[in-house]
Amino acid sequence: MPTFDFKAASSDGEIESGSLEAKSKAEAYELLRKKKLRPVSISKHESTLPDGTVAATSEDAPVFDKIRRLSAGQILLFTEELSELLDAGLQLEPALRVIESRKERSPLKPVAAWLRQQVRDGVSFSNALRRCRNCFSELFCSMVAAGEAAGALPQILKRQAEHFAIMTELRKRVSMALVYPSIVFSAGIVLLIIFVSFLLPQLTSLLSRTGQQLPLMTRMLIGISEFFGAYWWAVILLIAAAATGFTMWRKTPKGQMTWDRVQLDLPLVGSILRTQFLAEFSQTLATLVSNGVTLINSLALLQKATPNLYLKGLLGRILDRVGEGSSLTSALRQHPFFPDVLIDVVTVGEQTGDLAAALLRGAKRYDREFTNRIARLTTLIQPVTILIVALFVGLVAYSMITGILTSVSGLRGR
Repeated sequence: MPTFDFKAASSDGEIESGSLEAKSKAEAYELLRKKKLRPVSISKHESTLPDGTVAATSEDAPVFDKIRRLSAGQILLFTEELSELLDAGLQLEPALRVIESRKERSPLKPVAAWLRQQVRDGVSFSNALRRCRNCFSELFCSMVAAGEAAGALPQILKRQAEHFAIMTELRKRVSMALVYPSIVFSAGIVLLIIFVSFLLPQLTSLLSRTGQQLPLMTRMLIGISEFFGAYWWAVILLIAAAATGFTMWRKTPKGQMTWDRVQLDLPLVGSILRTQFLAEFSQTLATLVSNGVTLINSLALLQKATPNLYLKGLLGRILDRVGEGSSLTSALRQHPFFPDVLIDVVTVGEQTGDLAAALLRGAKRYDREFTNRIARLTTLIQPVTILIVALFVGLVAYSMITGILTSVSGLRGR
């Protein structure tokens, strides 16, 4: 049986450390709760062999890798169907059997069959999902683990299905909004390439014979054309090197932390990401607390389910303060990231003793705000893209026309 290392707060506020044996992390949480301890962190203990390697445990292989990757639509279908079956009263293993026995051909059938076998062998559902390589994200698996710990797996799956449906619809709306601007932008790029590669060199040769002083804009455009004509290969290599360097930097811990922080401050996109996190934070915390999970456990599970490293560290600091005995309101006030509106919602919830209901109201508010921000962004995409293309094409056309007019005027003066 796996061993888990833990840190937990006792009833008098002291932090205790130790280890215990449990089938899963969810069972470890329950064992600590029965001992009147409030878990702060739980991690699986790794045994080291004499040669220095880490010993394998029952939580490792086998791994299901017969399917390369499930699409977003297939994950949505699986989540919706499983949540409906569980909500109807079926247990997890029979519910997976129903999905497995579907008549139509689907990649979900072998996945459901393998998951059902793992559950029958005593593996927790969240760990079985993690072993489905390239099928389910870490966020999805962590949310399922939270549902198992809270005894609220149907509610968590339903929330995930709603989230997937919203994100799928938003992606479709953004894709549809980008179709026309993409065509215009591509046409503008092709037109610019034709201007710079074919028309401008011929125009340069013609204008140079007049001996006239060309306007500054025209001279700059000719210089850019000559540079790209001579060093186009260097430009491509520079762009490729910059993209590769950025990708490698972002994969480092420091780079990923910095990039996750920068994303939250980007114009337009940053506010959307912040609102999305606040909606998920409120909804998930409300679901966990309403199903009997302690606030510390809920924050720990929520921290693990957050993919953004900056936000994960933020939740870790909040978890530490709550574990030391502070209220959630006091912990949130220490970080300017959380808006006053959410803090007021949490304050009311703690004062009335119904934190879950207060957080649920906050989640609905941020869900509406998130949808509105996405709608405004998709509305702005088309005119902004067309404006940018029009400015570039207009600038090139203006430079060429002024150069021609200046040369013609000089010839007339002669």
